[in-house]
Amino acid sequence: MTTIFCTAAARARAFPHHPLALAIVTLASLGGANGLAQSTPKADAALPPVTITGNPLGATDLIAPTDSYSGASLLLRSKSTLGETLDGTAGVSSSYFGPNASRPIIRGLDGDRVRILQNSGASVDASGLSNDHAVPTDPISMERIEVLRGPGALMYGGSAVGGVVNVIDNRIPQERQFDARGGVSGKLNLEAASGNAERSTAALLETGTDRFTLHADAFSRRSGDVGVPIALACEKPGTPAVANAICNSSAQTQGGALGGSLFFGNNRLGASFSRYASDYGTVAEDAVTIGMHSNRLALEWDVEQLPGWIHSVKVRASQTDYQHTEYEGGEAGTVFKNTGNDLRVTARHAKLGAWEGVLGLHSEAGRFSADGTEAFAPYSRTVQHAVFAFEELPLDWGRFSLGARLESVHVESSGNPLVARFFPASRSFQPRSLAMGALWNAAPGWQLSSNLAYSERAPKDYELFADGPHIATHAYEVGNNQATLEQSSNLDIAAQWKRGAHAFKLSAFVNQFNHYLAQQATGVLRDTEGNGAAGVGVIDNGNGQSLESGGTADILPEYVYTQVPARFTGIEANGKLRLLDAGQTLDLELRGDWVRAVNSTTGEWLPRIAPVRVGASLVWAQGAWSARLDANHSRAQTDGPAGQLASQPYTLVNAALSYRQPMGSTTALWFARLDNAGDVLAYPATSILTQSAPGKAPLPGRSLKLGLQLVF
Repeated sequence: MTTIFCTAAARARAFPHHPLALAIVTLASLGGANGLAQSTPKADAALPPVTITGNPLGATDLIAPTDSYSGASLLLRSKSTLGETLDGTAGVSSSYFGPNASRPIIRGLDGDRVRILQNSGASVDASGLSNDHAVPTDPISMERIEVLRGPGALMYGGSAVGGVVNVIDNRIPQERQFDARGGVSGKLNLEAASGNAERSTAALLETGTDRFTLHADAFSRRSGDVGVPIALACEKPGTPAVANAICNSSAQTQGGALGGSLFFGNNRLGASFSRYASDYGTVAEDAVTIGMHSNRLALEWDVEQLPGWIHSVKVRASQTDYQHTEYEGGEAGTVFKNTGNDLRVTARHAKLGAWEGVLGLHSEAGRFSADGTEAFAPYSRTVQHAVFAFEELPLDWGRFSLGARLESVHVESSGNPLVARFFPASRSFQPRSLAMGALWNAAPGWQLSSNLAYSERAPKDYELFADGPHIATHAYEVGNNQATLEQSSNLDIAAQWKRGAHAFKLSAFVNQFNHYLAQQATGVLRDTEGNGAAGVGVIDNGNGQSLESGGTADILPEYVYTQVPARFTGIEANGKLRLLDAGQTLDLELRGDWVRAVNSTTGEWLPRIAPVRVGASLVWAQGAWSARLDANHSRAQTDGPAGQLASQPYTLVNAALSYRQPMGSTTALWFARLDNAGDVLAYPATSILTQSAPGKAPLPGRSLKLGLQLVF
């Protein structure tokens, strides 16, 4: 599997502050250089799809650990959030803040150490800021998800030190889909589930000729409170005081997009506009809901077969406006806004001897604001510019890769006119990322790979300037405005074997951090105004809970972003054994992972690290029918910082059955999925709720989902 390496040298003044403006200039110059009046080739000369996340050179054998889900495999594992959809992938867990908000955790790293992309461009939101903030994308609208772990993610900067999750939706069509006579294609999804009374609908329609393709999609998801195998109290008006459901876990989500691409010879120009909106309960507080929406404008330009040293150029630009409002008992409370621009240009150059590779630049700018009682971070502006390169050398025994990335990051706080404790400040950083990797075809069916990377991550605005109450984490958070670059060295080694339908892969990694930014309890108690809680007779017990004493309410333990040395080590394994292959197939799939993350000075564990996890699946197929039975076991997590509550072991059993029915030019896929068949009570160790609101939000109980997908 292939490492994506990153490079280079960038000065902020070398790039305009508005990526879309730069994209337009770039497009104009490329169009003039190559000529838009070229004759249109036949439809079979369509641009091939390129998985940019995995390898910009299109290699099929990748050095870095990578997983991809699409088609029926994605449909049958999709949940209401991105984190839960990917949970169970080797090395990937979920931050699980109830059924409506969760991000992927990769190899023990979460938040802004995992980069979430949308069609290889930045996904602008506030999900890294707080666990209760949802990622503005719904799995029902996705075409494919790619997960890249370890050093191979470094083309996307220090914020991808944990990995990259790339959500691909084809809203800007990547290739010709019709001939000169034109045509129409589409997809319709209908789903219903019992555990939360979910009703979901999604529709996609595409039309065009060999010169253009137009795309339109829309989706809607409604769900009630999620059923669980334990009676829980609830103070939300209009709901039962006690019920076997997670209080305040209902949600309504809808969205859609319009997009299209024009094809000029070997070139492509495309654009899309998409909207995502969601209203959901936060589950940590019975009467608090979030109303969130995101508007995104994206532009793509591909120029192929250029004369000279540069063979092809790809431009990806986007502009996103994100906002969410937290409502307390129906009244608007804190309002979070985040607007961002993103530009990425990659150019594939001619071979240098046997070397081939790409050069690129990346520019990103964002503005954040928070107004209200939970404005724990000030108004801020972040501008980032970078140049990068990825080079690969094919060899008789495999491949060798090199790369680097150099960034310029400026983070500026402008205070807040309504909050006196915030004040203007700014910091500038020059992060670097370097990496190399190799893949060795050791023997027939055997491949060995290794990656070595050094990465630097600039602190985020809230890590520098936060100073306020954060109710979702039940902490008074304080930033560290003297924080330096977070440095990490990562070694990843892997062995994989494949023979026919049999396959197995084992990988191990170690990631050593200098100046790792961790939230650490100080033992100080604060009220929501930031004042010391004098006279309070209870000290922080270290588990992140809100504390009260002597009738004093809204008292929170103080947590300060502190830089410590840290080491993450782990093992991931998965494999498939074909048990039966005679008119029908039966496969046994096995998987497991283990992560250890500690403060390497004190030896104390870092918080919310997934325990040892193992799983097995039986997958059967015959003709149009297929079925699978999964068992996933999580051991107890008893290791953690002082005062952290231990999580209990649990085993979840899931099952799925599908039938593919041809109907003329339409194919129908009928499916049924049973989640948590044993109705097991489970609390994930990776969720902050397990510590801040113990017992309040377990994983969903037994649920049956029925669905139909029509493809025409």
